[in-house]
Amino acid sequence: VQLQASGGGLVQAGGSLRLSCAASGRTFSTTNMAWLRQAPGRERELIAAVTWGGAMKHYADSVKGRFTISKENLKNMMYLQMNSLKPEDTAVYYCAAHSIPSKITIAQRMNITQYTYWGQGTLVTVSS
Repeated sequence: VQLQASGGGLVQAGGSLRLSCAASGRTFSTTNMAWLRQAPGRERELIAAVTWGGAMKHYADSVKGRFTISKENLKNMMYLQMNSLKPEDTAVYYCAAHSIPSKITIAQRMNITQYTYWGQGTLVTVSS
């Protein structure tokens, strides 16, 4: 599967951004997806995951209540709406596809090591 993230940029604290992820090359409708991010000097972090059908969503505590993940299977697209951005949200954001299609457990869904398909990231910079 090929993934391409876009929509990053520079925004002031408290502002919003919407990231997009375009997918191709695999049946997107059965693919479990996630957004990951990596801040300078820090490990890559899984921040939001969505099931193949788009019905179930999970968030890291660091973004819960501020970020919303969504998936549009008919368009082969995934999104991350980011509100109330903070300087600590500054990172390169990646969209990723899980190695196992269709039904998986929550533990599998939140296991960053099981996302084996990555796109090029998009940089989000939040100024204070």
